[in-house]
Amino acid sequence: MKRADFAAIANWIAPNTQVLDLGCGDGSFLQYLQQQKPVHAYGVEIDDARVLSCVQKGLNVIQQNLEGGLALFEDESFDTVVLSQTLQTIHQTEKILREVVRVGKESIISFPNFGHWSHRLAVGFGHMPVSKSLPYQWYNTPNVRVLTVADFERLASSLGLSVIDQCILHEGRVVTLLPNLFGSLALFRIRRA
Repeated sequence: MKRADFAAIANWIAPNTQVLDLGCGDGSFLQYLQQQKPVHAYGVEIDDARVLSCVQKGLNVIQQNLEGGLALFEDESFDTVVLSQTLQTIHQTEKILREVVRVGKESIISFPNFGHWSHRLAVGFGHMPVSKSLPYQWYNTPNVRVLTVADFERLASSLGLSVIDQCILHEGRVVTLLPNLFGSLALFRIRRA
């Protein structure tokens, strides 16, 4: 199943470039990207079953835990590094963001926006939100971080990262009016300043 952010991310990736997808899951995005344009794509995933799914799709994948860093990759090894809906599952957020922009000439980060009005309302009524962008219960979620568009912008600035572009979505549509309130999924295109 194609996620709403796939097209927006692919739009930012130039043809005939080197792409690294961190936390690539079952390889759905890499497969989608290769169907859209010619790229040299690689994935990194830790889960055995997901790595196997990537291999079965004929994708290049490395099995590795992102929490350990990306030491096996040289500086600017890739034109684009993608961290799609994975940032919220990372314990060492600052470390992985520094590594992502070190390894890629530019990077694309996407994450569920906890600042969406429906999430704020759920917390206001005393429970953790469950939605399309945050589909898990509090007790079985892979998410270890909750962040908003504004939180990410502040963190990127404090780490000396330049935001090249951003796209905030809700149910596949671009949100321009109060994106931190009405957007459920945030996408940022960044690089080292």
